[in-house]
Amino acid sequence: MNQKKNLAFIDIETTGLNSEIHEIIEIGGVIVSPDLKIVEEFEMKVKPENLAVAEPEALRINRFDPANWLFAVSLPEAMKTFSEKTKDTIMVAQNITFDYSFLQKAFFNTGVPNLMHYHKLDTISMAFAKLGKNGDAQKYSLGFLCNMFGIDYKYAHTALADARATYELFKKLVALP
Repeated sequence: MNQKKNLAFIDIETTGLNSEIHEIIEIGGVIVSPDLKIVEEFEMKVKPENLAVAEPEALRINRFDPANWLFAVSLPEAMKTFSEKTKDTIMVAQNITFDYSFLQKAFFNTGVPNLMHYHKLDTISMAFAKLGKNGDAQKYSLGFLCNMFGIDYKYAHTALADARATYELFKKLVALP
């Protein structure tokens, strides 16, 4: 893996767990240089197009309120911006399979090119590799791991706050022996 690529700590919030029927409603990112210094942060609220299939519990957890989404952008606009901001970066996420499945579907549906590098890093896998052998972690959720490492985790389940927490967690994990 090329160590000279920026990392993109990405988090999305959605209207449910199934990328085939649910939608992205928020995207947050923290772009960092190879020496882990923040280059840029971004957050976009995305207009949902089919709230009829949204899971009420997902909307509650993600604090969806139509009033806060008045100035949200369309999915094609969000993906175009996302593609530009993450060009040539390596994506890092907490449970990357979830976030990437929604992003992959959004890239396909909008026709926007995915310009990220093909390598990806998952902090859950990293945490398991670093902590699992000694039984140091009972869970691998972002909230549990942030608490374990003393990482400030206010505004959980908002995209930028989760991306920031994932970035802080990554720094703690790579520092472990």
